[in-house]
Parts: sequence; C-alpha cells; structure tokens
Amino acid sequence: MAAESQAERRLPRAPRAESAAKPPHPLRELWYYFAENKGAVVGLGVLLGLIAVAILAPVIEPHPPHEQYRDALLVPPAWEDGGSWRFVLGTDVIGRDMLARLIHGARFSLAIGFLVIVLSATAGIGLGLVAAFFPKWADAGIMRLMDVVLAIPSLLLALVVVAILGPGLFNAMFAVAVVYMPHFVRLTRAAAITELSKDYVTASRVAGAGLPRLMVITVLPNCMAPLIVQATLGFSSAVLDMAALGFLGMGAQPPTPEWGTMLADAREFILRAWWVVTFPGVAILVTVLAINLMGDGPRDALDPKLKRS
Repeated sequence: MAAESQAERRLPRAPRAESAAKPPHPLRELWYYFAENKGAVVGLGVLLGLIAVAILAPVIEPHPPHEQYRDALLVPPAWEDGGSWRFVLGTDVIGRDMLARLIHGARFSLAIGFLVIVLSATAGIGLGLVAAFFPKWADAGIMRLMDVVLAIPSLLLALVVVAILGPGLFNAMFAVAVVYMPHFVRLTRAAAITELSKDYVTASRVAGAGLPRLMVITVLPNCMAPLIVQATLGFSSAVLDMAALGFLGMGAQPPTPEWGTMLADAREFILRAWWVVTFPGVAILVTVLAINLMGDGPRDALDPKLKRS
C-alpha cells in the first residue's frame, strides 16, 4: 500500500478547468486595447511627465516664479546671443525666470482643467440622472435648458458668465464648468434611459431598491464608459478655454504664472523677445495635444464597437 501511494504521488495532476478558463482581469484587458493605440500611449507618457513636473515644481524650479531680477530684463534663452545658463529659457520683461514660471504654470493649467471637469461632470451626471428617472416635465425642462446652453458658442458663454461674476480664476473655472456641463447631462441621460429597460434594473426594483440606490449604485456604474471618454477629451478643451480666458484678462490675474496670462502679459513684446510668447504657447500646444492623443485610448478601450479582435 505504501509503494502504491508513493506511485500515485509521482503522477502529475491535471490542471483545473476553472484556471484554464479564467478570464483576464478587466484592468489588463483595458490596458491591452489602450496600448494598441500608440499615439495614446505617447500622449499618456507626455501627460504623466507634465503631472510629475507640476507635482515636483518646488523641487525642480531653478528660481522662484515671482522673483524679479532687475539686472536681467528680457534676457534671451541660453543658446541665443546674450543669453545665460543662469536663465535657461530667458526672462520676461520684469526679470522673472521663464522656465520657473512655465513649470509652475503646469500646476495651474492641469489643476484648473481637472477641477473644471470634476465640477461639470458632477453637476452634469446629477442632472442627467434626474432627467432619466423623473417625470417627463422634469426631463423636458432640463434638456431644453441644456439645448439653450449648447446653442451659445462655448467661449462666448464663458465670457458672459465671467463678465457677470467678475474676472478671476475661480469665476473662470465656474464659467467653463457651466459650458461643458450639457455634454455630461446628455450622455448620462441617454445611457441611463438605455439601462432602465434591462432586466437587472427591473430585478433591483422588485427587490425593493429605492430611487437613490437605483440611480447611483445600480444604473450609474454601467453608464461610466462614455462619461470617462467625454471627461478625458473635455480635459484638453478645459485647459485651452481657461488659457483663452486668461489671455483675455478674464481668468487668472497677474502675477499668477498661468500660461494664458503669461501670453497676455507678453504679447506686446512678440517682435522684441520671441521667447516670452513662444514658450507659453508651446506649453499649451503640447499639453492639449498630449491629452487629445491620450483621449483616443479610452475611447478604443471602452467602446466594444471599436475593439479589434
């Protein structure tokens, strides 16, 4: 019996059927489809680099962003004649280091864009769920109001809101959030109405789930895919619109090192000192382009129609 039991222990065990048929982790599958879009991967890398620069700004800044060096006004970049490696990207009209201001500008632009999308998405998702679950009169009133907002050009509407509230960073953020809120309202309403006809919602109602639970816990998680894509693509537009408001003097006010405000301060020196205009413009261009490239990745990864077998 002992010899027989030892022989049985030497025999290889058959693999379990459950482990062989185990599906891939959702995050691994999401990354697989995301990584198929090489442009999205490049955009994600650039965006992560910008976020790292924004977080480490107090550590990597060569000079304080508000420090004025009166002996170094409009110094060109280090590779230009008259430039100095003390100021790698030169200085502005009152002697502030351009590189330090660009680094801190990344903090403002990225944080502002993120907060604007959070505000607009929170309000838009709430109104969209109300329009989908409440009676038709509430749905009609909300959607007609959103149609009116969408009928006005986004930057013009933001200017009107800021003109009413007064110029300033927080007022500009609120104005841009109002501009992008209708997109989230329409997406949430359409996705929620589609989910309401499915069996799991009916089962939750039969089980006694209340209206708040149906809206937030049962239906909303299944509506998140298009909302994530919209938030990603709206992020770049929010950064661009906030820079535009800063350029027009309605957003962040001097001496805040926000890229749009830096462009506004430097526009009269565009012929004398190209670097004070070029570098903030390039920073806005690279940021918006990276976010747009990265935004194509979630669209391909979350939309079943776009997934390649």
